[in-house]
Amino acid sequence: MRRAIALAARGLGGTSPNPVVGCVILDPAGEVAGEGFHARAGGPHAEVVALREAGGRARGGTAYVTLEPCDHTGRTGPCTAALLEAGVARVVVAVSDPNPEAAGGAATLRRHGVVVDEGVLAAEAEEGNAAWLTFVRAGRPYVTWKFAATVDGRSAAEDGTSQWITSPEARADVHRLRAESDAVVAGIGTVLADDPRLTARVPVPPREAPVLRVVVDPGARTPATARVLDGEAPTLVAVAEDADIPAHLAPHAVRLPRVPGGVDLRALLAELHDRRIVSVLVEGGPTLAGAFLGEGLVDRVVGYLAPALLGAGPAALGPAGVSTITQIHRLEFAEATPVGPDLKLVLRPKSPGRTFPKES
Repeated sequence: MRRAIALAARGLGGTSPNPVVGCVILDPAGEVAGEGFHARAGGPHAEVVALREAGGRARGGTAYVTLEPCDHTGRTGPCTAALLEAGVARVVVAVSDPNPEAAGGAATLRRHGVVVDEGVLAAEAEEGNAAWLTFVRAGRPYVTWKFAATVDGRSAAEDGTSQWITSPEARADVHRLRAESDAVVAGIGTVLADDPRLTARVPVPPREAPVLRVVVDPGARTPATARVLDGEAPTLVAVAEDADIPAHLAPHAVRLPRVPGGVDLRALLAELHDRRIVSVLVEGGPTLAGAFLGEGLVDRVVGYLAPALLGAGPAALGPAGVSTITQIHRLEFAEATPVGPDLKLVLRPKSPGRTFPKES
């Protein structure tokens, strides 16, 4: 199953709005006969890829799958039918499918005499599929907030200059994060100050739709010359419902309810969910990040800390709904990895009822 989970991760960035899934087929003697993962939406599912590699050796064997085999016909046929046709005797499943349209595979297999074991390494498999599971279970995209800062938490110098706090290696890793996301979100302050492109400058896996650029711009102030409107990738500009939208923004704008401080972020995530955006990377700036955190809408924090000090200048995070220490946003460390001279930290909200565990 750990091998199946590792295989599933190869599909990150390419399968949306579908889940990442990995599969390993063992022959009756317990030897690996086939492996596969779901690489892109509309393409063959992990079970089908593994069964093709296994051929006749799958008959009487065991399939290890990170997500319950689908039991419906969409753009591809049901994986339950493929497993039954191949004569697989046992299927080991990590996570049950929460999608009512595709669920029921385990029951179908059992009705046809296949032994099905469920819940094997479920926590590890859920972690690898956290974005899609959040999309289905919570009805909104999975949100990652990314920041870069000095070790004293500054994202820019006192005069506003910020290029470059972190190393080329850290910046390359950020582009990988963008490539794995369905949308990259920035606030109007960042667009006006830095004029970012918000694109992934690394090879992007074949995917159903390009990475969407999203600007949170309540007052519709994004200029016509902004690089996020350069046509290199699709762009959505979230404006307040009462804003006057200039002609150059009209093709990109979506109106959302106005709330104190900006637009309704829950409404924004609902809009993105309707557009089948499974994962969102919030990059800038500190005000927008604080708003997402204050609303309890951050599922993961990825920080890049440079071994440097500024002592003054803008902080990486703005007001986040904390006025007293009892309201502090507690996080758990999931990962700490050197990236060039910098340190990459991955953290998740600390919550007793949290579905997704720390990375192993």
